[in-house]
Amino acid sequence: MLTGMERILQLVEENPERKLQTLMHLINKTTLKEVHQKQETGKATGVDRVSKTVYGNKLEENLDDLISRMKTFSYRPQPVRRTYIEKEGSSETRPLGIPAYEDRLVQGVIAEILNMIYEPKFYDFSYGFREGMSCHHAIKYLKSELMGKVNWVVDADIKGFFNNVDHEWMMKFLEHEIADKNLLRYIKRFLKAGIMEAGNFTETDKGVPQGSLCSPIMANVYLHYVIDMWFEIKVKKTA
Repeated sequence: MLTGMERILQLVEENPERKLQTLMHLINKTTLKEVHQKQETGKATGVDRVSKTVYGNKLEENLDDLISRMKTFSYRPQPVRRTYIEKEGSSETRPLGIPAYEDRLVQGVIAEILNMIYEPKFYDFSYGFREGMSCHHAIKYLKSELMGKVNWVVDADIKGFFNNVDHEWMMKFLEHEIADKNLLRYIKRFLKAGIMEAGNFTETDKGVPQGSLCSPIMANVYLHYVIDMWFEIKVKKTA
């Protein structure tokens, strides 16, 4: 028997143009527990200062309360706690957003839902933040297909991408495939949850916080429409 997530994948593959209607029921005790079990013990905590161990001490009670609040829409994601980490190979730093623990669980399930919806739609030449793909696969492809086979190359770097994602366009892209207004409502709440840094709260009117479990797939969705589809449909035909 197919799981709820597998059923989404089946629907997308059978009818790629179909908007998916009912998805919120997939954020349930079973899927939240699965995400909880995947979390590493000892990770940095969010503004709530709740760790996996502390949350897990009353897991059943905590999840029942979370699901109850989600059903009545009284659940609101907490601001992410901002910290900074060094960029690899550089003295510069980049911001990292650490979500509250139960927010992390909800994000994990939403990320899995989005992956099931969008993974079949992504182009094969998209390598970032995808299971089974990495920069090494991209380099291997370029080495075998690039040299002597193309006339031009576009090299672009989007500065501060995660900090500057346009919320309005992000939601429009999601609405293109998703008709479940309740799920979209919660995704928007995560985008607007804000940042807490050194005790100061900052509203977020753009960007997706690095550190959120939803950020990688949401970045891929955004770039799928803004870059990948543009190149595949527009640029290639006029090149």
